[in-house]
Amino acid sequence: MSTPAHPPRSPAPGPPRAGGAPADRPRSGRRLPRTLHPVAWWIWGIGLATAVSRTTNPLLLALVLAVLGWVVTERRTDAPWARGFRYYLGMALVVIALRVVFRCVFATGITPGDHILFHLPHIPTPSWYAGIQLGGPVSLEATLSSAIDGLRLACLLCCIGAANTLANPKRALRVLPGALYELGVAVTVSLSVAPQLVESAQRVNRARRLRADPAKGLRALRSIIIPVLEDALERSLHLAAAMDSRGYGRAGNATRTSRRITGALMLLGMLGLCTGVYGLLGGTAPRALGLPALLAGSLLCCAGLALGGRRVRRTSYRPDPWRAPEWIVAVCGCAAATVLFLTVGYDANDLNPTLYPLHWPSLPLLPAAAVLLAGGAGIAAPPPARTPSAARRPAATGTDTPEAQL
Repeated sequence: MSTPAHPPRSPAPGPPRAGGAPADRPRSGRRLPRTLHPVAWWIWGIGLATAVSRTTNPLLLALVLAVLGWVVTERRTDAPWARGFRYYLGMALVVIALRVVFRCVFATGITPGDHILFHLPHIPTPSWYAGIQLGGPVSLEATLSSAIDGLRLACLLCCIGAANTLANPKRALRVLPGALYELGVAVTVSLSVAPQLVESAQRVNRARRLRADPAKGLRALRSIIIPVLEDALERSLHLAAAMDSRGYGRAGNATRTSRRITGALMLLGMLGLCTGVYGLLGGTAPRALGLPALLAGSLLCCAGLALGGRRVRRTSYRPDPWRAPEWIVAVCGCAAATVLFLTVGYDANDLNPTLYPLHWPSLPLLPAAAVLLAGGAGIAAPPPARTPSAARRPAATGTDTPEAQL
């Protein structure tokens, strides 16, 4: 009688390899999923917003929207608040529509050679309201100009929405300097309003489907808006209470003199930063005023942060790492802003094409390449950490609390 063969034993996990990599790390070369540093996403989003503010070319603006949509689709997490980018797109469409409607209603006159689309009833205005007329002829050039202006504002909104979708503002609060802790708490709570509303709307719609509610359209709005607002307000209050119980926003043992000096330094620094940015971005302001004011404001803000940070002592559990992917994502956003700001290597008129005479705008190659380079953040960023289905079940039932998310 033959003895049964014993199954081979699995080898014991070996010691870590050189460089700290464990022996059981997959050898396929794929990067392990992790959450990117939230500040990197905000730098990327602000860089793209700066690039958008420098152009009215509809082709470049459409390319920015395509890059934003692709990066958000590839690198957003599976959290409920991370699905809110489509709501920002809806707000962007509303902004464009309102801009066109206001331009058609509040007409400013017709120039020779305009292509008239239709006429609105003209409403006479008093003499003190001169310069603006209600109604009248609406031209194709004026409609396109208002649509492009609305598209630029919509792109700015989507840039901030993409950063808010990809980066968790609660995680960004942990890396703020101590002097900005009170302001950081207020900003964190305000930035979490939109994700909380999205998550609340998803839970209410899921509950309505489970109850087989037949109401649709405007009739269902009354049964949705009140529970959504109540749930979002309740969760925001829970978040504020949880943050206060953990010591967020505490003033510490600072004296009145140090607080006044810190406030004065921060106020003067912010004024210097605003003056410097206006001098650099404004077309009428002298360039010599921009850079010195920007440097002086930065120095004053750094001094205020250093002085105010002494009164807050805190530690951080498992701080978010800043590695090569964070640098690449931040550089991609800053590169797009730099290329469209310097206007070197291409015709600056291509960034703001004219509609007189009416013609199809040209796509400048260097700014388009810079915008596509910003899309490289979707490749450079590591894949997001997916939550197992067992961990997502409390979020589906609405039992997760803001205290557990901190």
